[in-house]
Amino acid sequence: MSEPEHQQPPIQPAINQPGAVNPVPHQVQPYEAPLSPPMVVPVGVPRGLEYLTQIDQVLIHQKMECIEMFTGFETNNQYEIKNSLGQLIFQAKEKTDCCTRNCCGSARRFQIRIKDYMNQEVMWVRRPYRCDSCCCPCCLQLLEVQAPPGTTIGYVKQNCHPFLPVFSIQGPDKKVLMKIRGPYLPCKCCGDINFEVKGKKGGKPFGQVTKQRGGCIRKCFTDATNYTVQFPKNMDVKMKAVLMGACFLIDFMYFEKGGKCFLSFL
Repeated sequence: MSEPEHQQPPIQPAINQPGAVNPVPHQVQPYEAPLSPPMVVPVGVPRGLEYLTQIDQVLIHQKMECIEMFTGFETNNQYEIKNSLGQLIFQAKEKTDCCTRNCCGSARRFQIRIKDYMNQEVMWVRRPYRCDSCCCPCCLQLLEVQAPPGTTIGYVKQNCHPFLPVFSIQGPDKKVLMKIRGPYLPCKCCGDINFEVKGKKGGKPFGQVTKQRGGCIRKCFTDATNYTVQFPKNMDVKMKAVLMGACFLIDFMYFEKGGKCFLSFL
């Protein structure tokens, strides 16, 4: 059975009051159903990201676009962000012009706008155009995360490494707080691919960004992908949001194979 789409995060179910009885059919109830108690939100949590305080992972699913599947014409990437039960909590959509998408391909600059289930923008992810080669260490990839839009909460910066994908997770003051380290990617077609989240000095991983293996049809006709982002439940919500932003950057850098369709005819 297919899972329901566009379902808001679960809320505490209403509990019948003692002594209450079911109303007679077609009879109007004399009182409203009791509401769930308001959630206690820690100070400093950006508006719209309150739900992230309750979870330790999100699932990020890229939507498959028919026009991109059959023509190779690159469209704006769209994503659904769900909880571990598959319930929708955010929607994300790239905002990039047609020329940039199809001429610059996966190296393009982009802005991803993330909305909650009430269709309110709660987060922006911005990536400027940079060289996509480690041969230019002064122009490595950089991604900015804003929540709410207009307020920078962190950055994801690519580190120079000859073989492995390595990123620094930075706070708004650009101080390194965490590191993400991925595997040797020429073997990226074999099963799930894990990018480990560690402290700024390394050590044992405490989180993970996982690119899930796709089916044969998905691989042949589209670059749509699925990811799982895991983090400690008690992690600062702002850093959870920055890790979500890192997932988008990893997707574009290593698994986005579309674009440049204009150049292919030259």
